[in-house]
Amino acid sequence: MNALAAVLYEQGSPLQLEEVEVLPPQRGEVTVRMKAAGVCHSDYHVMSGDLKMPMPIILGHEGAGVVEAVGEGVTSVAVGDHVILMWRGPCGRCDFCARGRPALCEMGTAMRFNGTMPDGTLRFRNHRGEGIRHYAGVSAFSSAATMPEASVVKIPHSFSFAKAALIGCGVITGVGAVTNAAAVQLGSTVAVFGVGGIGLNVVQGARMVGARQIIAVDVHDQKLEDARIFGATDVVNAKNLDAVEAVRGLTEGRGVDFAFEAVGDASLIAQAFDATRKGGKCVVVGIARAEARAPINVNQLVYAEKSLIGSLYGTTRPRQDLITLIQMHENGGLMLDELITRTWKLEDINEAYEALVAGKVRRSLILWD
Repeated sequence: MNALAAVLYEQGSPLQLEEVEVLPPQRGEVTVRMKAAGVCHSDYHVMSGDLKMPMPIILGHEGAGVVEAVGEGVTSVAVGDHVILMWRGPCGRCDFCARGRPALCEMGTAMRFNGTMPDGTLRFRNHRGEGIRHYAGVSAFSSAATMPEASVVKIPHSFSFAKAALIGCGVITGVGAVTNAAAVQLGSTVAVFGVGGIGLNVVQGARMVGARQIIAVDVHDQKLEDARIFGATDVVNAKNLDAVEAVRGLTEGRGVDFAFEAVGDASLIAQAFDATRKGGKCVVVGIARAEARAPINVNQLVYAEKSLIGSLYGTTRPRQDLITLIQMHENGGLMLDELITRTWKLEDINEAYEALVAGKVRRSLILWD
C-alpha cells in the first residue's frame, strides 16, 4: 500500500511530503487509514531538535481513522472499525501495566525512543527502499500507517474523527492531569502556566471538577481570552509582570492549591512551583528539552510540604478513559468544538506548525477527505 506522508529527514528542517510504502500488518498489528491528525507541540519538539529521534521519521501521534487491514491474532478491532490512536500503546504485561500505569509501559517507551514496531522492525519505506521510522508507534502524519493493535481504541461510528483526534492527546493529557495526577478537589484554587492546547484542557478539567478559582498565565492576550472560554476565572499576562507575585496577589498572598506547567519550560516549572501554596501540589505536564533542569527551591519541599510531580498522558488508562471522555462530551460536560481554530490539508503541514509556534491557534487539525 502507498500513502502520502510528511517525512522528517533532518531535525531543524521542514517536513517533506512524499509517497511512501506502507507494509502490511504482521501478527498483532493493524493498518489504519488516517482521517484526522492533531497538530501538536510534542511533534514540534522533535522537528526543532529539542527531543532527539532517529531519522528519517514520520511524526504525528494525535489521530483517528479507519482500520483498513488486520494481522493475525487481532481481536479488539476489525476492518472498517473507527479508532483513536494511542501514542503510548501498552503491552498489558509489564510491571507498569500490571500496576495500572499503562502510559509508562516499557513497550510504549521503547517504541517512542527507537521509532520501531515492538519487534524492532519498520513498516514504512521511501521510494529508494529505505526504512522510515515510526513516531510513538502510530505516525499520524501519513495517510495510512501500520501499528500495533495496542495502539488503537475502537470508538462509535457516530463520533467525528476530528473530535476523536483531539481527545487522543491534548484533551486526555490536560483533563487527566487534573483528575488523575493532581486529583484536584471541589473548591480548590488552580493556576495554569501556559494555556496552549494542553493548558486549555487543564483549565477545562479544573472547571469540570469544580475548582472555585482558575488562574490562566500566559504571554499572549488571545490565549488568555481563550482560557476564559474554557473556565478561567482570572488571567495573568506574564509578559510585563512577575507571574508568581500576580498569582499570589489573586490568592491573598498564599498561592494556589494546585499549579500546572503546560509548556515544558524549566523557568516556568520553577514559577509554577513558587506559585504553589504550602501543602500544595505542582504538576508538570509540558515536555521539556531532554537536558533541561529547573531551579527548584528544594527547601520548600520540606518546610512548605509542597509536592512536585509529573504527568504523562494525563496519568490515565487510555483504553478506558478515552471512551469516558467521548461520553462526557456527548453529555455536555467536555468542550471540544471550541478547541478547533482551523483545519489544514497534509500538504500545508509546515504552515500549520508555523501557526502553532506563533500562537495563532488553540488547536488545529490535519484532515483527509
